[in-house]
Amino acid sequence: MILPSPVCSDDLLLVVDVQNDFCPGGALSVPDGNSVVPVVNRMTRMFPHVGFTQDWHPPGHVSFASSHGGKVPFQTITLPYGDQVLWPDHCVPGTTGAELHPDLDITRAEVIVRKGFNPSIDSYSAFYENDRMTSTGLAGYLRDRGIRRLFLSGLATDFCVQWTALDARRERFEVVVIADAVRGIGLGDSLREAWTAMTGAGVLRINERDLAC
Repeated sequence: MILPSPVCSDDLLLVVDVQNDFCPGGALSVPDGNSVVPVVNRMTRMFPHVGFTQDWHPPGHVSFASSHGGKVPFQTITLPYGDQVLWPDHCVPGTTGAELHPDLDITRAEVIVRKGFNPSIDSYSAFYENDRMTSTGLAGYLRDRGIRRLFLSGLATDFCVQWTALDARRERFEVVVIADAVRGIGLGDSLREAWTAMTGAGVLRINERDLAC
């Protein structure tokens, strides 16, 4: 896929949740998750604007299987805001797992959005909590900075990347997902469904090499 226009001054690279707990050895490891780090580091030098997100869950968060007696990770329950996959405890502030990957170059970060800190609502998207109403404030920040197009990378394709992409489209940003800079969890058919949903919402899919076009 060739970009319809080259990277320009109103583009932002958003790096989603490249944290220790989502990389090999972490509490909620995404297969091959750490392989996105060198790709992201190269790309941060290509963009005029760069942002990062972090999952940021207090102990006892509603999305943790340990918060629900008799439940185990990867089960799905229904909460007031909808279906919720239950996860192992992960990305708890003050733990090494919540930190960004140590090899990640964040020197050009203009904004870091922490999400999921409300103990009663999960937050996959960088724009909204999972109730689909509570805003993180990212959309307003991007508009105030004159950002028009988002390029997404990071973890995980079928959860936080997907939800961020769909909400960015909902907020009328152009969205590009860099396929070789994301990795997915793969629960059942979740990866195929994620790419189908993003494509249907008008999200463009490219690879790192296409940025040079």
